[in-house]
Amino acid sequence: MPLSSTTTPPAAAVTELAPSYRIPLALVGLAIPLAVVNPWLGGGVALFGVFLLIQAITLRLHFTETALDIYRGDQQIRQFPYAEWEHWEIFWSPVPILFYFREVKSIHFLPIIFSPSQLRTALETHCSPRQETP
Repeated sequence: MPLSSTTTPPAAAVTELAPSYRIPLALVGLAIPLAVVNPWLGGGVALFGVFLLIQAITLRLHFTETALDIYRGDQQIRQFPYAEWEHWEIFWSPVPILFYFREVKSIHFLPIIFSPSQLRTALETHCSPRQETP
């Protein structure tokens, strides 16, 4: 039975990444000593940390057989078909902080607000091996 556009693929074909709160909480923690030195800077860093924390709580990445889908709750908000991907990279291996991927027509940067190990495994499983930029 073919899938309609309103149904989701079978659960076995989807990898959902667990959230990671390390970066948002680290930013909120860093904001405290920064606020002592410069209240505006500390407030800005804290606000960004809270923003990322809300995103980590509400957003989910689903790796399907054909695309990376981004959900907010039960609603799909974006889809990135792997066929259009040219390159992907996870920056700073010791403490992964940023996920980058380039499509044919655009580039995307996502903070690591999900499990970095699950992300790498899903990318290696669902996407072609990352290509080095020339």
